[in-house]
Amino acid sequence: MAIATTNPATGQVEKTFDPISPDELEQRIARAAATFASYRTTTFAQRAAWLNAAADILDAEREKIAAMMTTEMGKTIAAARGEVQKCATGCRFYAERAEGFLADEVADAAAVHAARAFVRYDPLGPVLAVMPWNFPLWQVIRFAAPALMAGNVGLLKHSSNVPQTALFLEELFRRAGFPEGAFQTLLIGSGAVEGVLRDPRVRAATLTGSEPAGRSVGAIAGSEVKPSVLELGGSDPFIVMPSADLDRAAQVGVTSRTMNNGQSCIAAKRFIVHEAVADDFTQRFVERMRALTVGDPMDESTDVGPLATERAREDIEAIVADALEKGATALCGGERLPGPGWFYPPTVISGITPDMRIFREEIFGPVASLYRVNGVDEAIELANATDFGLGSNAWTSDPEEQERFIRGLDAGQVFVNGMTTSFPELPFGGAKNSGYGRELSAPGIRAFCNAKTVWVCDAVGDEGFATGGCE
Repeated sequence: MAIATTNPATGQVEKTFDPISPDELEQRIARAAATFASYRTTTFAQRAAWLNAAADILDAEREKIAAMMTTEMGKTIAAARGEVQKCATGCRFYAERAEGFLADEVADAAAVHAARAFVRYDPLGPVLAVMPWNFPLWQVIRFAAPALMAGNVGLLKHSSNVPQTALFLEELFRRAGFPEGAFQTLLIGSGAVEGVLRDPRVRAATLTGSEPAGRSVGAIAGSEVKPSVLELGGSDPFIVMPSADLDRAAQVGVTSRTMNNGQSCIAAKRFIVHEAVADDFTQRFVERMRALTVGDPMDESTDVGPLATERAREDIEAIVADALEKGATALCGGERLPGPGWFYPPTVISGITPDMRIFREEIFGPVASLYRVNGVDEAIELANATDFGLGSNAWTSDPEEQERFIRGLDAGQVFVNGMTTSFPELPFGGAKNSGYGRELSAPGIRAFCNAKTVWVCDAVGDEGFATGGCE
């Protein structure tokens, strides 16, 4: 893929970029390693001041940044503004909480025969982040904010269709006061990632993206004995039981399925509805999907903008066509919209069987799969009948059913009577083929730290040397 800004609403290339040369790539990696040597000794207070300054820039320039993202990947301007605001919030969260998250953890010194014993969290070094286009700012900030606060430095390989956002991120941290080399964007193709990750100066990796990309990065990192965090695809279930507030569930379900033009790993994708309320819920849900406005993402009245790439629309068309050819029904949508740009209408597919691609593959666009079940056990079985396990929704007012879903759903996150989303305060990540490791909250900042065990004896006698204890 060329490194270029191509407006998804028009299909027109607006700006192209040359990849950096091998020499410049080497210079940037060397700069990251040199910067880390001194940056790791900065105080939490200093890092927090820089990160808060970045948040201030995000707030002050929200409109400009939002318009840039909308132009590059097609999210609605309202959604883009919300993403910028969320990034500012994430920066301030880690600026305030990082020191507490990484404070020394005191152990029972007497139990281990020491005068003092504790765990200290030390930064690892330069971390390579391979990031996707769908949330081009937030996906990076949720890595960068904790990594920088921990004392690491970042190297960003962003998706090739959002180069302006990628370059802005480097500029953001530089303008906020971080030392040059603390966070750098690498305009490189995917073929250059392996060389960067195998460089001994790069100490870890994080990737948000497709399952094949995650397998590749995870395998390389493993072969180099380097830690990695992977957040991959999802085929999230949205389970509706008879005791649910059907109107609220339908409203939230539409929002979840079409947020970011349907291009979200944690979007509700498979709607699993109890037979007793399936007709009622389906009517409410389909009516709301049909009522959405598809159009120019810069227009404030638009609900759903274009898909980010032409290939993305072609992939959706192929999966939907496969389902319809094998007997499924499109209750709304199901065909591309005429005119320029990569638009696809909100679509609901029912009558799905296991031999259809839509049953087993993630569909990354505003297409909902609709299923009927007869009870909790069948709902959980169908929800878990996927290789993915990122997020999940369950809608029920029955406490016993809630507990069964919390216990039974095989996913990194279970949201009951609400839409799956990410919060800085809660760990974020998946199970099964949706990846491993966690971002956000305390686990997110500790992911790229060395949990160093410290055992101290202030005075050791002869017996202490013999037993390993402290006199």
